[in-house]
Amino acid sequence: MDEFSFIRAIQPKYYKHSSVIKGIGDDGAVIQPSSGTQLVIATDTMVENVHFSLEYMTFEDVGFRVLAANLSDLAAMGSQPVYYLVNVSSPHSISNDELIRMMNGMKELADHYHMDLIGGDTTSGQELVITVTVFGEVQPNKKRLRSTAQPNDIVFVTGYLGESGYGYQLIQDGYDESNRYFHQRHKRPEPRIDFVEVNQSIQRLCLNDVSDGISSELNEIVQASGVSILINWDRLPIHPSMIELEHKRLEKLVLSTGEDFELVGTCSRSDWEHVQTNCKNNGINVTKIGEVLPYKHQKPTVYIEKNHVKKRLNQSGYQHGNDKGD
Repeated sequence: MDEFSFIRAIQPKYYKHSSVIKGIGDDGAVIQPSSGTQLVIATDTMVENVHFSLEYMTFEDVGFRVLAANLSDLAAMGSQPVYYLVNVSSPHSISNDELIRMMNGMKELADHYHMDLIGGDTTSGQELVITVTVFGEVQPNKKRLRSTAQPNDIVFVTGYLGESGYGYQLIQDGYDESNRYFHQRHKRPEPRIDFVEVNQSIQRLCLNDVSDGISSELNEIVQASGVSILINWDRLPIHPSMIELEHKRLEKLVLSTGEDFELVGTCSRSDWEHVQTNCKNNGINVTKIGEVLPYKHQKPTVYIEKNHVKKRLNQSGYQHGNDKGD
């Protein structure tokens, strides 16, 4: 890697946000935060052949996916993306041109959300490792925390579940143009910034992004909020092309495979109609999948009802066997 030519190639000609006092080109970035907002910061590291593979992804895909995963965290916090930093460790086998292609994949998504690249670092290593740090702005009273679910809330999720995992499986089976939709859902997920934007009027939303699987995300919510949740298998949104999959395979994809980067959350019953309307008017699929139970358990628990049987749903999927409660 020629670090200096790489930096020159990715340095923006201008910054979209006037709050960027100094970006790339010095020992650090200087930012003047917007008045009245709070800064949300999230970071994630992705490693070649662990989180992505260049065998079936282009460098542009890799850049897009790494940034999308981070933006999903900002969406789950209810914030608007503004800046990002990129640290890259790259083996000698990868050229500057290929790294620039990766950065162009990020830029494609960043430009869509009017984000500024304000810095980062480069080094050589044995494998391609990318760490992205993203910054978002949020009004103090509009943070969407895991800890704000309340008894009797509606539980909802955006989009369809299991598409990314199914796309990955189809990629492993060999390329077929008819499966391109699912391939793209794995390689180029779309963070739900749009859901956050259209629901600014809702006073309280509890949100979590579906990165590790809905079973994991719901368990994080009940632990943070001190509540219990009941969802119904028949309500879970599943793409029509996946319905006929062998059931155990489908169950794993929908409940615990993750990387859909959709949003799962709760809102009050009085706000649910508004959330539905806001999403419908903006082409966002949102589905009621259950409810927060009207009482608090000593041990916060997620339950799933299927065929009129209620079972505990742990962080990796079903805990088989009838559950007696707490």
